[in-house]
Amino acid sequence: MLIGYARASTLDQKASMEAQVRELNALSCEKIFTEQVSSVDLKAREQLASALDFMREGDTLVVTKLDRLARSTAHLLELMEIIEGKGAALRIIDLSIDTATATGRMMLTVVSAIAQFEREIMLERQREGIEKARREGKYKGRPSEIDPTAIKRMLGEGKGATIIAKELGIARSSVYRVMQAIKGSVA
Repeated sequence: MLIGYARASTLDQKASMEAQVRELNALSCEKIFTEQVSSVDLKAREQLASALDFMREGDTLVVTKLDRLARSTAHLLELMEIIEGKGAALRIIDLSIDTATATGRMMLTVVSAIAQFEREIMLERQREGIEKARREGKYKGRPSEIDPTAIKRMLGEGKGATIIAKELGIARSSVYRVMQAIKGSVA
């Protein structure tokens, strides 16, 4: 039996999810598991766990792309251990890899290692770029959603930090940070 698995990281990736499901249906997957969850949070991937639990000897788990299944070589190898332990296989459509063969298993390990390497290089370059922008004064971090003037006004109205935080939908610690900055600028 062919068992499909499709994953998108966010709700914004609806088109990606639909495309994956279309491709899995075109391959005649008899059962398809889908979920919208980040691959980083492995514990939250309930549908992947269900797909693996559903698998029986002779079945094949089908995914459209490697990154829909695993984020690291270690995680992929862990999944492969589960799949092979059930006497099943994994097929990755865009790479034309099928682990039902020895060559397919070897290629999967090599491709996974290269994908992880590329991701780590990309993250390293991103960190370097952010650091360079910081040094040049072009990067200030994530824009603040906190309006210090609103907090100052609300403090002037006699409201406490807890009430201000609730009304503005921010953390109380953020209110205290602004209060500290206000005190620092007065002194």
